Amino acid sequence: MIYLISVLEGLLVIVPALLSVAFVTIAERKTMASMQRRLGPNVVGYYGLLQAFADALKLLLKEYVAPTQANIILFFLGPIITLIFSLLGYLTVPFGSGLFISDYSLGLLYMLAVSSLATYGILLAGSLRSTAQLISYELILSSVILLVLLLTGSLNVITIVESQRAVNFLFPLFPLFLVFFIGSIAETNRAPFDLAEAESELVSGFMTEHSASIFVFFFLAEYASIVLICVLNSILFLGGYLIRASFPRIRFDQLMSVSYVVLMPCIVYGLGIIPINISLL
Repeated sequence: MIYLISVLEGLLVIVPALLSVAFVTIAERKTMASMQRRLGPNVVGYYGLLQAFADALKLLLKEYVAPTQANIILFFLGPIITLIFSLLGYLTVPFGSGLFISDYSLGLLYMLAVSSLATYGILLAGSLRSTAQLISYELILSSVILLVLLLTGSLNVITIVESQRAVNFLFPLFPLFLVFFIGSIAETNRAPFDLAEAESELVSGFMTEHSASIFVFFFLAEYASIVLICVLNSILFLGGYLIRASFPRIRFDQLMSVSYVVLMPCIVYGLGIIPINISLL
């Protein structure tokens, strides 16, 4: 009975997470269409709200084709690992007071670690470009979380949320929020940091050779990570936004320059103002 309850709790988190992915894709496509002065999806369902489900059904009905020289085991493991680790991060997300699956004392660190492990699935799929991206943003995200830890004294997600009852950390730690927000975009491989995919340069990048249901795994993992990192932004600073259509892609050297020349000094600034905020509290 205990195992059945645990399975049901997991499904109550994973199924809404996957459904949220469908509507996040619709929101993104409609927003990009508006920014680019076109209609976007507007045929399937009311106002195109069922377009994501139609796309998923289309991909599931397609024939799966694998390259003849590919390692079939790794070829299948890549998208599966990416999706699994993208969904595991939701296990410590609090949906309200007392509404959570696991009140893990290191929940914040767990969310960051699990979301970062999804990168290994992309590596198995053949995208070595994601390695250079990983070493750029991971230090930035970890440093911001460390500063929030110094302010709250806990890595427990519930404790961090409750410590913001008086004032959101967005206001006293606004520079750190901007740093974490930029790092979050790199974490989720969105423009201008979509270097692993680089759709306009590499024809969908590492996902070119994947089709049918295996491609669906990559697609779900990508948008599940976006929703999770927005939740993490909301937990830490009350943030999150959609900017894919606003920026061109940058180069690897530019990403590293932004990370270490621009964002790292902001981390040092945050390290200086944390004692001031603690004294005010």
